Amino acid sequence: MKNMPVQAIKKELRKYASAKRKKTNEWFFKTGKGEYGEGDKFIGVRVPDTRKVAQKFTSADDKTVEKILHSNIHEERLLALLILVIQFKNADNTRKEKIYKFYLKNTKWINNWDLVDLSAYSIVGKFALSHPKEKAALKKLAVSKNMWERRIAIIATWAFIRENDFGETLKISKILLSDNEDLTHKAIGWMLREVWKRDAKTGEKFLMENYKKLPRTTLRYAIEWMEERKRKKFLKGEF
Repeated sequence: MKNMPVQAIKKELRKYASAKRKKTNEWFFKTGKGEYGEGDKFIGVRVPDTRKVAQKFTSADDKTVEKILHSNIHEERLLALLILVIQFKNADNTRKEKIYKFYLKNTKWINNWDLVDLSAYSIVGKFALSHPKEKAALKKLAVSKNMWERRIAIIATWAFIRENDFGETLKISKILLSDNEDLTHKAIGWMLREVWKRDAKTGEKFLMENYKKLPRTTLRYAIEWMEERKRKKFLKGEF
């Protein structure tokens, strides 16, 4: 790992910035007063371009990445997370654990749905998958007062789903069914849909057993890929 000039990395990212994209992102990520992304700042860089920059600085050391992650600029925080995702993928077990702990220590800065979705399962999920004791950390995140930590918990279970292990997703989903945030409802529905795509019987059993507690948004996301006749039955509770 190398100590790199933070400003040089940020300058590289700004080469891809666009005023038009900045305006779009501010609307898309709900930065207005009272919205979930209130006050977040953007410079207007697309995710594919942020990935390009991340690939150039994969050898950045932890202090460098931390400084970028603690930025008030959304795309800079995403850049730091994408660097960590690349590093985690190529790391040995000791380094993976360090990245995992660093990630959980810095959840304050992982504070929008894209930041979570593009990093949580690749780091938190994959580490918990290979270290069963860390499943307890997922449960702890699921009961957090921080909505983004709760989203990290459910999105992290995607790593388990991809290995056809659905237990963690169902456990975390059940914890989060009473959540008040629409973004959490959507995340639960997304993961339940991923379960259903791999094991329809398991997915549908969970929906039927928890039907009365399911937020409507969660249900709609979860059944999105069902054939129309079955989907309509679930919407009406006729199963």
